[in-house]
Amino acid sequence: MRGHSTNPAAIEAEIAHLRSLALDALRRHWRVIFGRPPPADLSKDLLRRMIAYRLQERAFGGLDRESLRFLHGLARHGGSPRRRLKPGTVLVRDYQGQRYTVTVVSDGFDWQGATYPSLSAIARAITGTAWSGPRFFALARGNGAPARRNKNASAREGRDGSQPARGMNASEMNTASLPLQTAAHA
Repeated sequence: MRGHSTNPAAIEAEIAHLRSLALDALRRHWRVIFGRPPPADLSKDLLRRMIAYRLQERAFGGLDRESLRFLHGLARHGGSPRRRLKPGTVLVRDYQGQRYTVTVVSDGFDWQGATYPSLSAIARAITGTAWSGPRFFALARGNGAPARRNKNASAREGRDGSQPARGMNASEMNTASLPLQTAAHA
């Protein structure tokens, strides 16, 4: 390892040097920087990135307490909290001219009288291809971010030829969960 420095140009040069190192040299570099052997299955790219982060952290400082607390919370709870759909919620999707209705139940999702463990399993059964269930039912964007309402959006046909469910206006297009409606008995 080259000399320890807080000079940004020197840190940048050290990071650039990492790109030229072979896997064995990166592992040796890791041992020097972290004081232990690297995990056996880390790729060259991840080794480089983690070493580069540690070099920058030592030179310029690490994360603030609030960020560390947030990351530790994510690690303790297994990632970011997922959206919880309450049993009774009805998801509606029009796909290739047909309307599909799925009801959230306590142990999964009910579609056509069968209970599925995930929305992705239902999306796969409907489309015949691997789909993200939350994305298919407009609960998440393509990158996994939650869908947001857009009041100024115009109703557009999806790439797959799908349309929002009839009776839904453009601002409701991404809000595919509807409350379960029950008939009042007189």
